[in-house]
Amino acid sequence: MLGYVTDPKAPGGLERKELAEPTPEGPSQVVVEVRAFAVNRGELMLMGRRADGWHPGQDVAGVVVARAADGSGPAVGTRVVGLADQGGWSERVCIPSHRVAPLPDDVSFAQAAALPVAGLTALRGLRLGGPLLGRSVLVTGASGGVGAFAVQLAKAAGATVTALVSGPGRVAAAEEAGADKVVTDLDGEGPFDLAIDGVGGPVLTGAVRSLAPGGTVVAYGVAGGRQPSELAFWDFAGKPGASLVGLFVYETGEETFGDDLRVLATMVADGRLRPQVGQPRDWAEAPAAIADLQARRTTGKVVLTVGAQD
Repeated sequence: MLGYVTDPKAPGGLERKELAEPTPEGPSQVVVEVRAFAVNRGELMLMGRRADGWHPGQDVAGVVVARAADGSGPAVGTRVVGLADQGGWSERVCIPSHRVAPLPDDVSFAQAAALPVAGLTALRGLRLGGPLLGRSVLVTGASGGVGAFAVQLAKAAGATVTALVSGPGRVAAAEEAGADKVVTDLDGEGPFDLAIDGVGGPVLTGAVRSLAPGGTVVAYGVAGGRQPSELAFWDFAGKPGASLVGLFVYETGEETFGDDLRVLATMVADGRLRPQVGQPRDWAEAPAAIADLQARRTTGKVVLTVGAQD
């Protein structure tokens, strides 16, 4: 079986090589033949920390080739989307059965691969804001993977959505996702009942300052790097009941990941959710695709395809 492993001596720090076949670690794991996988910025950080011998890969879509020994999860031959702990940048991977969901026939593997980490983060982040019908929502980093999903899901829930992007070149992507308003600066914007922030630093500070009383900022990432923030308790003045919540998606109840992936896949199938996927590339191009992502030459999710896509 071929798969990628981090190697500091390889170009881009990543080598595709022969690996042992994956072996389920417990009775509730399925084996999935990978047809597509997506790359997350969090994985890029982990590649730096685990530069020698790590098997990256969380977001995958493919076909079940071995059902869980306890009978849980989809049957052999089922097209699925799933969230692995690691090893997804391979031809096959083991995934707990509660982290996979069947795919509707009209959802492609490339679309599905974009869903797990980004889609679950957006969905569960928005839930922290409570019912959204008629409310005002800010999404920062709105042209990225999580941001694009957050815009669409907030709109589907009945919110009025303002999207913040880093520059004019990313406005079109946020508009395509359905934002009511797209801005490149938060000055004068708000007040917002909920803000979903994946940028951090001064943008996080601005999101807090733009809250309405009782509003919530959900912070899930630092795409802007570990920039200094001037955030202080007085930024909550005049906003009684406002709060700042950190979101780590793996700490939000991973036993129901499959249930939420089914929801997201169904929304893709009926047209309510459109994964913002760049041009899918063959997985042999993974090092080049990762370099483009690191250099911010991409918009939307980076997806690599493996083998036949029927």
